[in-house]
Amino acid sequence: MAAAVALVNAVTSTGGDDSDGALRALLRDNEFFWQQFDTRDADDFRRWGRTLRPFFEASGVEEAMALLNGLMLAVPMHPHLSDHEPHGLHIHYAPPSSRLPDRFRATTLMNLAELVVEHGLTRTGVCAADGCDRVYADTSRAGRRRFCSETCANRTNVAAFRARHRT
Repeated sequence: MAAAVALVNAVTSTGGDDSDGALRALLRDNEFFWQQFDTRDADDFRRWGRTLRPFFEASGVEEAMALLNGLMLAVPMHPHLSDHEPHGLHIHYAPPSSRLPDRFRATTLMNLAELVVEHGLTRTGVCAADGCDRVYADTSRAGRRRFCSETCANRTNVAAFRARHRT
């Protein structure tokens, strides 16, 4: 989930960094096989970030479902069990022989689909802070997140506090 959010923000948000180095770091930070990143694949990752943005902007479950269902038909997936460090036994959604962008697409797509099945759209969206266009996915227990970061949440809360005390 975090990988999808990070990619969408890197590619589509104001101030995002979608350079080859930033994409490689994003893969490393989200425990993908970043060593397999090839600069020739960078545009595939950028396109995928732009493709996923509408999911976070979806106004309802039906819209999100239509987008995800269309993508699940378009992205080649072959789920299978895998057992490797550091994750142990888990599911891969694309075969190991697939290119890294294909494995990334299948994994992020299925993670978003699972989030919608479990929680609807109450845990995803675009940051509620004025002037911020970053997206978020809330995987916390409470599921009350409305901001992309603590920075945006704090800035918004301080502004609201100051506005109340001015009146």
